[in-house]
Amino acid sequence: MKTVKTLSLVLALAIGSAVTGCAADSPDDMGDNGGGGGGGSGGDDVPRALDATGKYQMRSTFDVATNMPGKVGEVSNAIIAATDGPADPTEWILDQMIAQMSSGTLKNILTSAKPFVAGYLNDRLLSIAPDFVTTMVQVGHDFGLMSKNFGLNEQIEVSGTGTTYTSTVTALGVHFKIDTTEMDMNFADHSIANVQAQNVGVGIDLTGKFDIAEHKLPLSYGKVLRLGLDQVIIPALDSNATNLQTLLVDLVNCQAVGSAINDALVSQFGFGGGATFWQGACNAGLQFGAQAIYSKMDAIDASALEFGLVGTAKAVDTNADHKVDALQTGKWTGTLSYSGTPAPLAAASFTAQRM
Repeated sequence: MKTVKTLSLVLALAIGSAVTGCAADSPDDMGDNGGGGGGGSGGDDVPRALDATGKYQMRSTFDVATNMPGKVGEVSNAIIAATDGPADPTEWILDQMIAQMSSGTLKNILTSAKPFVAGYLNDRLLSIAPDFVTTMVQVGHDFGLMSKNFGLNEQIEVSGTGTTYTSTVTALGVHFKIDTTEMDMNFADHSIANVQAQNVGVGIDLTGKFDIAEHKLPLSYGKVLRLGLDQVIIPALDSNATNLQTLLVDLVNCQAVGSAINDALVSQFGFGGGATFWQGACNAGLQFGAQAIYSKMDAIDASALEFGLVGTAKAVDTNADHKVDALQTGKWTGTLSYSGTPAPLAAASFTAQRM
């Protein structure tokens, strides 16, 4: 019996040890497994900013018209001048004809008889230029919208690490929006140089706030306006016209103008100079008027229109790779400067997508 009791005690102690050992081993095993997962989880839980490096396609939209300094208003006024007088458009047409004529008897006669001739032409407006006023008013309206919704197509290339980066911002072209018509145009396709700002600071914080430091983009705005006028506004109004001169020629029947001027002068002075002469003067006058408006656009580029920009946006990671994929709700602040005269930047926004 003593031997049996001894064996029973040994077995009890052995079983107890085995159970105790399993109980002791279990937390270690769980600790190993939990520790591995926890280590990974703990690493993911540590806040860190998104990686901003890479290239982004960016679209900026500006209201240039509101606070535009300088000469842009003169272009709009030159267009409006063709339609704003009580004797327009015929008086404007006559002004262009007289302006390009060489000094002489016929120029003197037309100059002195201009009020009478303008009235005579206006009485025959339906045969001379039936759509002139409505079309030119629309040109002026669209010209204003072009500056109100002016867009820049840009690329921003970001390099660096951490939360502080540097970038190069390049304006590659323009985006025009006129009512429901929208069009993109690359500078390179129209002999306009890209505009670049280098070493532009970029920062991103843990909340995704994406900051673009102050940089300047000097733009040949006169060339841009002419591009919009010739490539967007005019073709939308007249599919046969490629510039302001061809639009005016389509709007004004110079043959009818020539005959009407000759008839008016004959009735007043007994001598008109001939319908063919005045038809040629009409065509030359329309060319002169178009070139006068273009010259005002060219004069804008005597100085660059400089965009001084500071930007803030929300950086978004759309595919969970911890990289910035898009910039949303971007806002620009800063100035527009022309010929050394700055003006506060009006409403301006931007968005961007990783390329």
